[in-house]
Amino acid sequence: PALLELTAEFLTRTQSAVDVHSVTDVEQALSVLDTEPVGCIVSDYDMPGTTGLEFLDTVREAYPDLPFILYTGKGSEEIASEAINAGVTGYLQKGGAEQHRRLANRVEHAAAEHRSRIESERYSTVLRALEYPIYVVNDAAEFEYVNRAFLDLVGYDRETVIGDDPGLVKSDEGVR
Repeated sequence: PALLELTAEFLTRTQSAVDVHSVTDVEQALSVLDTEPVGCIVSDYDMPGTTGLEFLDTVREAYPDLPFILYTGKGSEEIASEAINAGVTGYLQKGGAEQHRRLANRVEHAAAEHRSRIESERYSTVLRALEYPIYVVNDAAEFEYVNRAFLDLVGYDRETVIGDDPGLVKSDEGVR
C-alpha cells in the first residue's frame, strides 16, 4: 500500500492532465473501469487472489485496446516474456525514482496513443457515414483522403486521385 500511494502521488504530480485512481484489488479496478473514462491501467503482478496477467485477461475481455502496463516488484525474464506474449503495453520493474519517471513516461505515451486511436476511429466513422463528397489535402497539397461520394462526383478512381493535387478535378479538363 505504501508503494501504491507513492506511485499514485508521483503519477498525479507528473501527469497533471489525468486523474489517477488508486485501488487495491481487481473488483475495485473493474468498478472504476465501468464508471470512469480510463486511458491506461498500471497493475502490479502479485495481487491478493490473482496476478496482473489474470487481471489483464479480464480487462481485455471488455476493453481489448486499453493500454495495460505491468509494474511489478516480482519481475523475472519468465514473467516479462509471459506479459509480452499476453499483450501488455509495457512491462517495468519497480525500483526508485528513475523507474517512477519511466513509468510516468510510458503511461503518458500509452494514454496519448489510446486517445489518438479513439479520435481517429471516430473521425473515420464520421467520414464514412457522410454522404457528401469529402476530401482531405495534406501539407504538400495532395489528396490524402477521399470518400466514395467524392469519387462518384469527380468520376476518377481512388488510385488516380490519392497523391495528386486538387488541380486534377479543378482544371478545365478535370471538370469535363
